[in-house]
Amino acid sequence: MNRALPLLAAAALLGTALTAPTTASGLTGLESDELQISYSLLSQEFYKKVDPQTVLDGARSELLAYLTKNGVKNPHLAKPRAAADPDANERALEREVGAAVNAYGAKLGSRSLTYAAISGALDSVHDKYTVFLSPKEYAALNEGLDGGNFSGVGISIAVDEKTKYLDVNEVIPNGPADKAGLQSGDVIVSVDGKSTKGLTTEQDSKMLRGPKGTQVRLEIERGGAPIPPVSITRDTIHQPSVYAKLLPDGIGYARLTVFGASTASELGAALARLQNQGAKAYILDLRDNGGGYLNAAIEVSSKFIASGPIVSVQDRGGRDTQYDAEDDAIAPKPLAVLVNKYTASASEITSGAIQDNGVGELIGEKTYGKGVVQTIHPLPDGSAVKITTARYLTPHGRDINLVGITPDIVTVEAEPKTARLGDPTTDSQLRSAITYLQGKIAQAATGT
Repeated sequence: MNRALPLLAAAALLGTALTAPTTASGLTGLESDELQISYSLLSQEFYKKVDPQTVLDGARSELLAYLTKNGVKNPHLAKPRAAADPDANERALEREVGAAVNAYGAKLGSRSLTYAAISGALDSVHDKYTVFLSPKEYAALNEGLDGGNFSGVGISIAVDEKTKYLDVNEVIPNGPADKAGLQSGDVIVSVDGKSTKGLTTEQDSKMLRGPKGTQVRLEIERGGAPIPPVSITRDTIHQPSVYAKLLPDGIGYARLTVFGASTASELGAALARLQNQGAKAYILDLRDNGGGYLNAAIEVSSKFIASGPIVSVQDRGGRDTQYDAEDDAIAPKPLAVLVNKYTASASEITSGAIQDNGVGELIGEKTYGKGVVQTIHPLPDGSAVKITTARYLTPHGRDINLVGITPDIVTVEAEPKTARLGDPTTDSQLRSAITYLQGKIAQAATGT
């Protein structure tokens, strides 16, 4: 994932400082700008060619759906017609939203209709990673990637694609949820009596977070059976992206939860501590890590790869940009990388680079298969558009999109994951990595 272009970011900051007069279309100047910026970015930067008519139709379809959902009976909006001129299409999109605002904006407001149109335009390319982010969603994304404190229960979550309930992916050590006994793999059925089924992670997060000192009551299933409800007192949570400890036999363990702005520096500090404690080998745990910044993946990979290619990024014109190791590697020691079906994006860049460069063994399950790169562009009001702008290839030229990466040693995660990071007694994949590294350490000791 890339940051937005500096020039655009500067323009966005400038926009927030100016007043936003209403235009003839009924939109504010700010809303008009956001529509034009979003259309321009999608048509120029999406990694595949975009059909203008499809984009305009997508915006109209989402506007109609939004109006219907909010109580407007049989809403009508004229079908727009795309032109060869991109500027004309930007104006057509503005007219489309303006017509909705003039007809229905008194009830719903121009801001919500602008958001609906941008969402529909982005959805029209049928790429699940190309999306509109509201100001709250964009702030939450930045918080997760850039670190920071918030008040909550101290878990990372994901919606199960089959059951549609909320899964606990990770429990932050010594946080409120950890102290209350929650475990990775638990299913949260309800929050304060409200079912989580069918909700988004953003909706679930909103229910779980709250002022410090307040309580939240969770109904939990563990291993397919309900357990007694759990009440958790919210507290201030600092969410580091790296957890590290020294395991027996001199095996250093580091788990990365995200590839954020500070992840590489956190990992560097963790590896230095483990080296000082006498680490003879390392486990890099990338399971359940959905990725993050492209630069972070390059920096993390460079901790283990002394030189050579890390990844190649290919834009819509077929132009390749190769990124090489940054001359920041630790002394070479045996390395195992744990992966599973939720290891995605930046995690797969690092996994593929380590595998192709032959500096470590991948252990676990086939990875997710997200071989595309997104760029986030902030809009003037604090919202943002996230657009897939490129695909990437591993050092050996592998395109892993929708395919994933097969580990060198395949081990299925047979037992439930534990909330205690780096605990081999309940983690069969971790035991496999330890066994592999014990053999490597023994070989090094005997010189065989």
